[in-house]
Amino acid sequence: MRSKSLSPRWALCALVAAAFAVPHGAQAADADAAKALAKKNDCFKCHAVDKDKKGPSFQKIAAKYKGKAEGEEKAIKNMTTGPKVKLDDGTEEEHKIINTKDADAIKNLAQWILSN
Repeated sequence: MRSKSLSPRWALCALVAAAFAVPHGAQAADADAAKALAKKNDCFKCHAVDKDKKGPSFQKIAAKYKGKAEGEEKAIKNMTTGPKVKLDDGTEEEHKIINTKDADAIKNLAQWILSN
């Protein structure tokens, strides 16, 4: 009688197939960690996931960079350099800089924003 569990060979094949199911360089963002960093830095004061506030929604930001290789880089630059941003009412102000030195946490936040 044959066992119903996968043989080690088939388990390895399944693992390899799963690894190739995600595009190279793409990783799922840790949403809980990203939201915690965003909350800690008051990002939700100006942004929401699905609606514009003082700043654009994360969905609008994600749509702007969809399919563009430089999207993550631009999102990170915006969060780490504090450029002037133009608001819907026509005024300009400096974007708040994310208060962390953890590059992986900033990258995770950018990936999460762009996944919305």
